[in-house]
Order: sequence, then C-alpha cells, then structure tokens
Amino acid sequence: MNATDRTPADLLRSALAADPGRPLVTFYDDATGERVELSVATFANWVAKTANLLQGDLSAGPGDRVALLLPAHWQTAVWLLACSSVGAVADMAGDPASADVVVSGPDSLEAARACRGERVALALRPLGGRFPQTPEGFVDFAVEVPGQGDRFAPFAPVDPEEPSLIVAGAEFSGGEVVERAVADAGALRLAGPGARVLSALPYDTWEGLSAGLYAALAVGGSVVLCRNLDRLDEEGLAKRVESERVAVVRR
Repeated sequence: MNATDRTPADLLRSALAADPGRPLVTFYDDATGERVELSVATFANWVAKTANLLQGDLSAGPGDRVALLLPAHWQTAVWLLACSSVGAVADMAGDPASADVVVSGPDSLEAARACRGERVALALRPLGGRFPQTPEGFVDFAVEVPGQGDRFAPFAPVDPEEPSLIVAGAEFSGGEVVERAVADAGALRLAGPGARVLSALPYDTWEGLSAGLYAALAVGGSVVLCRNLDRLDEEGLAKRVESERVAVVRR
C-alpha cells in the first residue's frame, strides 16, 4: 500500500506496480476440484476488462448500484475491484429491484430478474467458462468480457469519500474500505508483502470480504480463497496450508 491509496482500485494499482508477477488470488472449489491461480497482472487485466464492460456496455458510473448475487469466488473479487474502478457501489447480495445493474451466478438468476436495469450472468464454471446457452434476459459475462480493453480509465474521477461497498446492510466509502482493510491486516498479523491468508468465509459479511480479498491486498499479500471447504477433511486442509504457504486461516 502507498500513502496515496484511497480506494480498493488504488490498492490494486499499487500491487501491480510493485510486483505484477506474484500470486494475488488462488481459488479452490472443493466441490468440483477446480484450482485457479491469478497473478496480480492477470487479476488486474480481468478487472480492467470488467470495468470497461461495466462503464462502456452497461453504462454504469459513480454512484450507480451494482447488486452482486455471487458467492465467494475469484470472479466476484474481480467484480468488486471493477466496481471500485468505475466508482459504482458494489452491493453484496443487494436487492436487484433497486439496483442499476445486477450480476448473478447460476443459482440466483430468478431473483436477479427483478432488476429493471442491465443484467449480467456468470456461469462460475472452471476457467471462467460460459453458459451452454445464455440465460434469457441476461448477457453472459464470459462471452462479453474477452473483447473488452485491457486498460481502463474512468470517465469521471472516483471520490474515495463516496459510497463504494454495501455488505450485510452496512455502507462503506472507498476510503473506509481501505482503512478497515489495513487495520484487519494488522489484526490478522499479515506481515506485509508475500503474506498469504486462506479464507473459506462467505462474501456476505465484511469479515468475509476482508479475509478473502481486501486485507491481503492492502499489505501486498495474497489470498487462497476456498469454496466448499467443508468437502475437505482436516488432513487435506493441513496439506493445502503447507503447499500454499499459508500464514493465516479463516473459516
């Protein structure tokens, strides 16, 4: 983190400038056997493309609300940072009926149809795969995002004092997200660059978002994000902690 970092998107830019090749998000799904590792550079590229989709194709801008009906997943982390890049408010598990844009996984498509604005569907398949058939009334993220630009510039400056995140009914500005992430990194004893935290917490609370993304990002660390970790026994978890060189476990 640099002293000038005032939003989550700023944290990502600093991470990219410091060491683009290091791992940032390693994702496991123990129901499917999926493992994906994204370096800072790869993750930032996904964020740039998603922010371009959000700003350009979906016409979202500062203050617009984006309801994220998504689990703890590497693509959810991408959307959180894309919203921060644009200045849109990422509303975790937010009400689609009051959102300007809804982003839905495959299990929440019916609820997402309440959104009168733009609707994006994520198949959440391994390697970011697409739906066999695009759900009616939605655009398929995996189809739309590859053609987006690799660099992103917001149409309007992002104000760190404006709302940036809503989770579990609490609203945070971009600046507050950064401040809390830095404090949490200290509480978790994430000792700066290279520190790795394994999180199996859902993304529906601040604690889950911080352990599963923001705290590690704030100190130049990385996260091992685990979905369906209850499918893994204690011996398997111990092996993962060792092989991934994890310093902190949150579940």
